[in-house]
Amino acid sequence: MTDNHTPETQKEGRTIAITIAIAGLLSILAPNIVETLGLAPRYEILLYLFSLAAFFWALVVTWKLWQKTRSK
Repeated sequence: MTDNHTPETQKEGRTIAITIAIAGLLSILAPNIVETLGLAPRYEILLYLFSLAAFFWALVVTWKLWQKTRSK
């Protein structure tokens, strides 16, 4: 097995990890954010959709990164 972890792929992996962490926190804290700011419940759903989009983006980019780094 070869080591395909270049600084570029490591940076991309960190970006993915940070995105997943922020999306998770956003989905957990969405009800509190909406309540604290006094927003309508539809904004909570909007925050959930942002979080879902971030998770989907991370999944796609992780798949591409895995394809790029796997051994041939």
